[in-house]
Amino acid sequence: MNREGINVDPQGRVAIVLVRARNPLNIGAAARAMSNFGFDDLRVVNDYDVPFAEARSAIDAAPVLAAARQFGSVADAIADCTLVFGTTALGDRRLQHPVELLRDAGPHAQAARMAGGTVAILFGSEKTGLSAEEMSHCHRLLTIPMHRGGVSMNLGQAVAVCLYELARDGAAPRTLPEEARPATAAELARYETLLREVLVTSEYDRRFPGNMGEDALRRLVRRLALQGDDVEVWLGMLRQVLWKLRQ
Repeated sequence: MNREGINVDPQGRVAIVLVRARNPLNIGAAARAMSNFGFDDLRVVNDYDVPFAEARSAIDAAPVLAAARQFGSVADAIADCTLVFGTTALGDRRLQHPVELLRDAGPHAQAARMAGGTVAILFGSEKTGLSAEEMSHCHRLLTIPMHRGGVSMNLGQAVAVCLYELARDGAAPRTLPEEARPATAAELARYETLLREVLVTSEYDRRFPGNMGEDALRRLVRRLALQGDDVEVWLGMLRQVLWKLRQ
């Protein structure tokens, strides 16, 4: 469930399709990125079996890679999908599809998933990207904005960036720690009382009497934004300082 209370599973109904990937390391990197963000539907389109076979036989292959499926064509790989995105680095080629920045593709993908469909994201060959024929299977194209002078993005990196964008507004795969409880007014009052006692005992009040006003000290303590659990730690420190001053 996201911040707006909409029940959306960003990892569900999303297939990552690698088309003509030649480097087993890149296939493995894509699978690891999927595992990191909680996606598990990896599909590989390749008439050359060696890269996929080598990637799957790698030591400690991720469950995503072990469960990946191989297809003989793009059409077969996306047969059950209702929305197909192709990825492109733009360049000088003429494109016949709507092209969106990655961040703008999210609403289309969410709408398709909410309607019960499956979204496919196609990634092309490391060297040439998706061909015109492969793009013809896509409904839309998406691109990752990069610096104009930058080199092309590695396949594994591109998959990771796309999956992060899809997952970032959805349910977190790990439970985030609860926010710390702010100190109560009563806890702050105890802290102020002991702090004043330490300052008086150390004769700070004689040198800087202007800082010792009740209102001024109270405002100063509240600007510290102390957490409830930290108040006890600070009280222990101040008691130790006060004990030492009285030796």
